[in-house]
Amino acid sequence: MPANPAQLLANAPEYTVSELSTALKRTVEDTYGHVRVRGEISGFRGPHASGHCYFALKDESAKIEAVIWKGVHGRMRFKPQEGLEVIATGKLTTYPGSSKYQIVIEALEPAGIGALMALMEERKKKLAAEGLFDEARKQLLPWLPDVIGVVTSPTGAVIRDILHRLEDRFPRRVLVWPVRVQGEGSAEQIAAAIDGFNALPEDGPIPRPDLLIVARGGGSLEDLWSFNEEIVVRAAAGSMIPLISAVGHETDVTLIDFASDKRAPTPTAAAEMAVPVRAELFVEVTSLARRAMLCWQRAQDSRRNELRAAARALPASGQLLAIPRQRLDGAAAALPRALKANTHAHHRRFGLVSGKLTLRVLDAQIAHARQRLTTNGERMAISARALVRQRRDRFTGLAIRLKASQIANAEAQLTRIARAGERTQRLAERARRALVILLQRHDARIAHSGQLLAALSYRGVLARGFALVRDEAGQAVRTASAVGPGAPLTLEFADGRVAATASADRQVASTATASPPKPATPKRVTKPGDQGSLF
Repeated sequence: MPANPAQLLANAPEYTVSELSTALKRTVEDTYGHVRVRGEISGFRGPHASGHCYFALKDESAKIEAVIWKGVHGRMRFKPQEGLEVIATGKLTTYPGSSKYQIVIEALEPAGIGALMALMEERKKKLAAEGLFDEARKQLLPWLPDVIGVVTSPTGAVIRDILHRLEDRFPRRVLVWPVRVQGEGSAEQIAAAIDGFNALPEDGPIPRPDLLIVARGGGSLEDLWSFNEEIVVRAAAGSMIPLISAVGHETDVTLIDFASDKRAPTPTAAAEMAVPVRAELFVEVTSLARRAMLCWQRAQDSRRNELRAAARALPASGQLLAIPRQRLDGAAAALPRALKANTHAHHRRFGLVSGKLTLRVLDAQIAHARQRLTTNGERMAISARALVRQRRDRFTGLAIRLKASQIANAEAQLTRIARAGERTQRLAERARRALVILLQRHDARIAHSGQLLAALSYRGVLARGFALVRDEAGQAVRTASAVGPGAPLTLEFADGRVAATASADRQVASTATASPPKPATPKRVTKPGDQGSLF
């Protein structure tokens, strides 16, 4: 006769719920261990108040719960986002509290180029909306910088190409800030390098660069992803030193290219943009000097030829002085007779003039002179008025030009003030967001500490129906043998204290001093200052 199935089941080993949950947990962890799961993030609403992240990974027909601990989330290069398809690496385990299995994620990466491109496009739209890519805020590159700062890996071929190109074109002093250009923490190092160059004082022991070059060799989109991080783009946009981005090859595009002042297709091209060719400058200066010397020589030759032609056309010195010498001899011979004749002529003229020089003639001459003086005075007044009018018109024109110049200068200053105000507003907004995040973190820590304090307080034990017995000195009584007959006691409950007296048979009897029963009060929130000793 076959055995009863119920009897067979009755012989099966018996498990408690905890034992069964532990066995299932051990089986799942030992069987699968670390796995890689591809799926779409669902139900992600940001980190919890504790800092941990809880969400689910799903595909067309299934879903698995996922969790990222706080420490792992802080070190992650790619942060989880709602709707993003990812590849998660972690450990498969169970959660006994709700009888479900879940994956504890240790690493997270986008699933393929499509997810990276979608994330990059979304980040590009966000930063463009903030005005970080505007052409109006881009700076002009210096024509010949004295010091060039380079942010790149010190071990790659990029820095050698840049130094070699600068040496060929125009040697300049180069300051290299070594950073990682790929992998975990590379974005933070690149942003710190850009901010560090901008923080250098102009007259410090280390000279402040006049131009920055952020460079990296070619690679895949994943390799270049550090230059798409928001921290790097914001550092490039906020740089007060003109910046050239030279990331990847000509076909590679990263977000730092839009925030930089100039984009170079390759690191070598960035070095060519930074400085001119010294040999070409030497050739141009030499050519200009040669042309100036040739012009001067031609002018000297022309003047020399003109001088020679003029010298050939001039007569000899003897010929030039022959006729004047003859005239001098004739004049010297006629001089005595001419002096006598001139004296007689002047004597006759003096006699005629003295005969005409009467009082009436003098009055007429004075009247004529007075009339001329009046006429000249009127002409002088007219000329003075015309000159004053001319000067007034000229000063009016100058005043109009001065006013226009003042208005243009005021508009330029207002423009500069507006730009400074926009920059101040952006910095204030960043400070406000940082303050809000800091306050949220402190609130979370305070709430966590309050919960821990409430969990460890002995008042929680009293709220579950227990009482704390104290003697007359206020010390906690731990055993019944420590209480003598008639000893005054104090019983502390969750809602108050009651005085009591120990009887001879070790039973507690309430005295008349006990306070009347009080109505039930809401559970009092325990403050840190109210916590006492459990004993």
